[in-house]
Amino acid sequence: MYNDKKILALIPARGGSKGIKNKNIIDLCGKPLIYYTIDSAKGSKYIDEIIVSTDSEEIAEISRQYGACVPFLRPKELATDTSSTLDVVIHAIDFLAKKRDMFHTLVLLQPTEPLRTSEDIDGAIEKHFLGGERSLVSVSEVDDNPILIRTLNQDDLLVPLINLNSTCRRQDMPVYYRVNGCVYINKISEINQTTSFNDNELAYIMQREHSVDIDELKDLCVARYYLEKSKAH
Repeated sequence: MYNDKKILALIPARGGSKGIKNKNIIDLCGKPLIYYTIDSAKGSKYIDEIIVSTDSEEIAEISRQYGACVPFLRPKELATDTSSTLDVVIHAIDFLAKKRDMFHTLVLLQPTEPLRTSEDIDGAIEKHFLGGERSLVSVSEVDDNPILIRTLNQDDLLVPLINLNSTCRRQDMPVYYRVNGCVYINKISEINQTTSFNDNELAYIMQREHSVDIDELKDLCVARYYLEKSKAH
């Protein structure tokens, strides 16, 4: 809880995956991928309950082993390539409401970000409440400054993405951030069919090293590097 407000952590983890087979439970340094998100949520000072929404019995069993609750199996129509995270969230909230298990705040944690820490989660929760409970999303500084990014027009001429003079030192360029997918926080009473989690307003800035998103096999190598580096220290 935070100031007597009950906080739910929801981890959406469907069984299918196009890029990496069984991605959410693929091995990463001896643990299934979803373990890292469950573990960071368990380490939070504020989260009251951790629920995994999945359509997979295998993911459900693994999640329970590591301390998460799986009170339902997600309907198959919410576990396709085109299913939206918003629909998954609303389904979980409605399920809990029918059980009269009511929460004030949602912390949405994607299992494909294994390097997010408990401190990241708690820092985001604190900022959410101190910021007037505005919707929050975690961000990290971009690797490639968009001032240097171009598109091509129909004549193959370069068109800048941002209309700013790029003839300046890199350290003098404005800083840009990207939504990194690690933490989303919303008041549950404000979640509806128009909610866009990526468009949450308040920013929680995270280190780039904590913001690795597992989408391709090469991302596992990057995550493995940082995990082994952190263990060495």
